[in-house]
Amino acid sequence: MADKVKLAYYLSGGCGGCDMAIIDLSENLVDLLPRLDVVFWAPTVADVKYRDLEGLPDKSIDVGLFSGMIRLSEQEHMAAIMRRKCRTLIAYGACAALGGIPGMGNMHSKEEIFQTAYFDTLSTDNPDGVIPQTRCLVDGKYELTLPEFYRYVRPLQDVAEVDYFVGGCPPHHSFVARVIPDILGGSFPAPGSWITSDKAVCALCDRNPAVKGEEMKLIKTIKRTTDGPPEEGKCLLQQGYLCLGAVTQGDCGALCPKVNIPCRGCGGPVPGVKDFGLRAISAVASLLENEELVDRIPSPVKLFYRYSLPASMLGRKIK
Repeated sequence: MADKVKLAYYLSGGCGGCDMAIIDLSENLVDLLPRLDVVFWAPTVADVKYRDLEGLPDKSIDVGLFSGMIRLSEQEHMAAIMRRKCRTLIAYGACAALGGIPGMGNMHSKEEIFQTAYFDTLSTDNPDGVIPQTRCLVDGKYELTLPEFYRYVRPLQDVAEVDYFVGGCPPHHSFVARVIPDILGGSFPAPGSWITSDKAVCALCDRNPAVKGEEMKLIKTIKRTTDGPPEEGKCLLQQGYLCLGAVTQGDCGALCPKVNIPCRGCGGPVPGVKDFGLRAISAVASLLENEELVDRIPSPVKLFYRYSLPASMLGRKIK
């Protein structure tokens, strides 16, 4: 790579949290900026237009970070442009890598989503029943356009070839601080890999019985966090709180279990796992004391596929 690394960043269908993970680098970001030539960062940071990116020579950008999922035709178009302009394209964060929380929308039809968004919410006043159209004519002469709203959420890899994946909702800034220098230095794992510490949340969790040299016991009950606080220092899963740390990358440092919150899998699957939800189901089922406990698991699809439904074998729509 040249002395300065040309970087492009695009926020697709996401909340902006992945952008904040970079801003949270704080003083580390100040040290990194002299090594960067940020040629595109939209729509959150730089005042640039899509045509600015489209006008650059193909493969003229060293690294592209793509955050957010694909739901609109505009996002699919930008994914293709980023792929064409960037030598290395990284799906940055749970939404780009797996579909993320917005992927839960795949459990509902486009019509159901529009009905809720434009008719049923308490704050909606829509007496004419207007819903978004891809084209409309204003005052008989001004044609306005909107991107098409696709029927399903897709991860980035469904519309463009992805070189690497980074998990997290968002990626934790401490992990980003560790990997960005490697990325800028051109140090990457095997193509198609997740950029990760290769350690599961459980491997880093102080509650893990194995870490403490204790025996892992079967789960005798199912609990939710609303049922009361867990016992301090004891494995959340063994207490009945369905923690998915065994199959989740621990690039976060196992922060959620430290504050009594079960891991929900935003870090993405540990290496070697293709379908996070399936592996999570298998991991939990193998520890249940009896089959009757299965019926007490609340909203199993939303639990096991919370961040990964669009990228899973279940695919797009579960009802």
